[in-house]
Amino acid sequence: MLNNPVDILKNVNSIAIVGISSKEERDSYKVMKFLIERGYKVFPVNPNEEGKYILGRKCYKNLTDIDDEVDMVDVFRKKEFVYDVAKEAIEINAKVLWTQLDIFCEDSGNLAEDAGLTVVMNKCPKIELEY
Repeated sequence: MLNNPVDILKNVNSIAIVGISSKEERDSYKVMKFLIERGYKVFPVNPNEEGKYILGRKCYKNLTDIDDEVDMVDVFRKKEFVYDVAKEAIEINAKVLWTQLDIFCEDSGNLAEDAGLTVVMNKCPKIELEY
């Protein structure tokens, strides 16, 4: 089982970013731009941005609306929303549940791990790939 964040990122091709913002100054936007530049297929997810395009990618209301395979779910939501995102990640057969810096939810991590997902919490894929 992979547990090094960089190794995990080397083994995924598609990433859904839950809680994406269309504002260029927001971290979620910067991370999405970075991941696209690194060759990942990225799906923005935010019900407030549904149907709009962020960095040329159609934004979805939720994970289950994505009609393509998603390897990793990267979460930019507050801790209290992570459990529901984890349930959706399981439903779409994602391989990895990843939460951003300062987001740690043990119940969500246990749920995802019990369903066979690799879990990374409190880390940023952009930071992990830059170093």
